[in-house]
Amino acid sequence: MELIPMKIGLIVAIADEIEAMLAEMGEPVKSETVAGISIREYKVSGHELFVANSGAGEIYAAGVAQLLISHFGAEMLLNFGICGGLTDEMSLCNTVIVDKVVHYDYDVTELDPVEIGQYPGYADCFIPADRKLIELAKEVSPELQEVICASADKFVGNPDRKAELHRLYNAEICEMEAAGILLTANRCGVPALLIKAVSDSATGGAEEFTEMANKAARVAVTTLLKIIDKIDK
Repeated sequence: MELIPMKIGLIVAIADEIEAMLAEMGEPVKSETVAGISIREYKVSGHELFVANSGAGEIYAAGVAQLLISHFGAEMLLNFGICGGLTDEMSLCNTVIVDKVVHYDYDVTELDPVEIGQYPGYADCFIPADRKLIELAKEVSPELQEVICASADKFVGNPDRKAELHRLYNAEICEMEAAGILLTANRCGVPALLIKAVSDSATGGAEEFTEMANKAARVAVTTLLKIIDKIDK
């Protein structure tokens, strides 16, 4: 089958993640700054890959996702990054694929009879990732475990809070960008895939995060590049 080149937007949030990405990518074809966002363009496996460093948090991530779609014509969004583990099974540097996300600090329950985290147009509090891309990722890397991600503009280091997020949503990981990316991608009809690597365990916090962040990011990058190599429109 002949490869049909695609425009792919890749969102990374923090310095350790972007440094790991650039170490694997080599020199960009083009670098520019648009709307205050640094964008590096690469040619990867025949595709145009636009790498954007969003900064941490849902609002930054959503804005960059929209920029990649509207300005650069991204036909697919990818996100890789590091996350916190919420269960004992989520060991350090365990690489996972996000099946669905709950934005647990979105709450309109005093106005509407919905769940915490439930946005208009969704049946419950969970925001799904693209099933076709998930299956492709698992074909390339069968070891990838599908997980539920608890996402909000909060770094969670407290073990009790981590246990609570797992209990409330059956989530295995937590982080700060996934909800913004998926909500934007789904609204625009653009498929999105999120690959995460655990940088701090269920009982770990900020100190463990700092120590493991770069190593975890490199694990996620390696997995994502394998997936890009197999993408065909």
